[in-house]
Order: sequence, then structure tokens, then C-alpha cells
Amino acid sequence: MFLRNCWYVAGWSDEVGRELKAETFLGEEIVFYRQEDGKPVALEDACPHRKLPLSDGTLKGDHVECGYHGLTFDCSGACVAAPTQQNNLPRRAVVKSYPVVDRYRFLWIWMGDPALADPDRIFPIENFDDPAWGKTDGGVLDIDCNYLWVCDNLLDPSHVAWVHVTSFAGAGTDEEPLNVEKTDRGVVVSRWIADKPASPYYAKLVSFEGNCDRLQHYEMCMPAIGLNKSIYTPVGTGGYGKDPVAETFVNISYNFMTPIDEDRTRYFWFQHRNSDPDNQEVSEFMNNGARMAFEEDRTVLEKVHLGMKRKRTPSIDLGLDAGAKQFRLMLGRAIEAEGTSRGAMQPET
Repeated sequence: MFLRNCWYVAGWSDEVGRELKAETFLGEEIVFYRQEDGKPVALEDACPHRKLPLSDGTLKGDHVECGYHGLTFDCSGACVAAPTQQNNLPRRAVVKSYPVVDRYRFLWIWMGDPALADPDRIFPIENFDDPAWGKTDGGVLDIDCNYLWVCDNLLDPSHVAWVHVTSFAGAGTDEEPLNVEKTDRGVVVSRWIADKPASPYYAKLVSFEGNCDRLQHYEMCMPAIGLNKSIYTPVGTGGYGKDPVAETFVNISYNFMTPIDEDRTRYFWFQHRNSDPDNQEVSEFMNNGARMAFEEDRTVLEKVHLGMKRKRTPSIDLGLDAGAKQFRLMLGRAIEAEGTSRGAMQPET
């Protein structure tokens, strides 16, 4: 169901501090906190004695003390104190520890084999430290649906015309055919639309007037990271393989879907643009528009999740589903390969 040997966003970095914070990701209950030096820690949220959540315990220095009998664990998950048997630490008193890393304002967690947790495999955000690029504050949203429905939605430019009439003022569909491309990290659905008016939302953001050439770039990367790129450029200057001109406006929406379990998804996002880096008014306009759009998506996707889960008649696919089907196939194969590899490493009984 989930790809585990990869990095997922577990939260905004500034939301994890010197308090025990309980979360569930990929169906596993985890407790987060920071050591006194600021280093993040993630442990299985269950004392091995009677499985009381460690998040119900107490943070003492860099260690977590269980609130039932005082078993105490360090950041590696090893038991370092057992007050009821001080000279005989229980050998099996160990909790799982998860690799965690701060990067790009996010806290990332590795849900698979810790030995494979290479921080260089964290999804790269280009131009993140470039002072010429502006960032929105971003946000987080819990959606009561399987994460793959959110992935499908982010590979579908067409739904904007019906779902986002309020936030983006529609204009999401076009007669121009969609290009579907497989990459080494996922799937891209894209098209250049030539000599048309800017969509209502972006018309307030571009620096030139009149019609434009625009790119719709919808990319989904494993395990569940959506990179939606919108490029607006004067008529005649857009197209695949062309270099941007001075007036070209680029906005990239980064979307990180972390499964809570099979029926719930935590959705993190922010926008990154190549202009007005210090313009807070622009950042707030973009962030508010994105939040409104994602709330519109949530309303639809939660009902899609229930409808598909309870369906009594077959569902169908449309041509616009080609990218989503490709991504699901790629991800499914990766999950299957990971499961086969794990099984091969299990000792015989």
C-alpha cells in the first residue's frame, strides 16, 4: 500500500519542539520531539511493556520517560533506565527509531530501513535559497481520503474548470492535447497553450498585458510529491525547449502528500515564484488562493474516496486519467519490488 524506503514530509520544522508530539504516518504511531541541541527525534509511540503511548509520558533532557512505570528511552530507542529494576535493564525494551532531517522548512521522516536513509535522497527544491525567488508561507491540510486520490487530482489539469470556479476562477481545461511523459522519478502531464488570455488567477501576477503563451506542467514524483509548474510568457516566446525571456513568470506549487493511513492523507504545500521575493501582499494572495483551492479539492476528494470504496457498479476512466494511471502503475511496481526485497531478507523460520 505504501512505499517505505523514501522520505516523507512529517511536518513543518517549526511545529516540532521540546514537547512530545504524537502523529500517525503510513499507519504507524510515532512520537516526535527535539533534543536540547535542536536535533529532531522520532520514535515508535509505544512503550514495549504495555504499549502505553510514549507521548503520554515525560520528556526529560533528551530522553522520554514512560508514564506507566518509568521505562526511559534515548533518541535511538534504547532503554536507558528501568526504575522498578534498576540493575537489570530489560533486554527487549527497545522502541523503533526513525531517521528524521530538517530541510526546506520541513521535517522529513524515513519510514523504511534506517540503513538506507540517505538525506541526499530528499526531494530537491530548486532555487530554494535563491533570494530572487519568493515563497509563500504554505500550509497543511488533512483530507479524509487515500493519498492516491490526491495524486490523481494533481495530475489532472482539467478539473480546475469545474472544481475551482471560486479560487482560480475556472479556466482549467483546453482543447490542446496533454503530453504524458514518464521520468525516472514519476510522471509529467503537460501542455503549452499558445496565444490565449492568462487564467484569471494568474492575470494578477504576470508583469505584461495581453494574451500569453502558458505552460501547464503537472508532475507527480514518488512516493507522493506533486510539482505543479505554471509558466506565463509573452505570445511567441513560449514552447518546449525555449529559454525564458525577461517577462517570463514562473510559479511552482510544491505539494507533499504523506499518508496517515489508508483512508487519510496529510497534505503540505507552498508556492515558489521567480519574482517579487519580498512582496508579502503577493505571497498572501497566492497562499490564500491555494488554500481555498485545496479546500475545494478536499470536498470533492473525500466524497470520491467514499464513492469508490463503496461502489456498487464499475467505475470508468477518461482520457484525462492517463497520467494518473501511469503513476499508479509505476508506484505499484516500486512497492511490489520493495516488498519482495524485504521478504528476501527475512530469516527462515
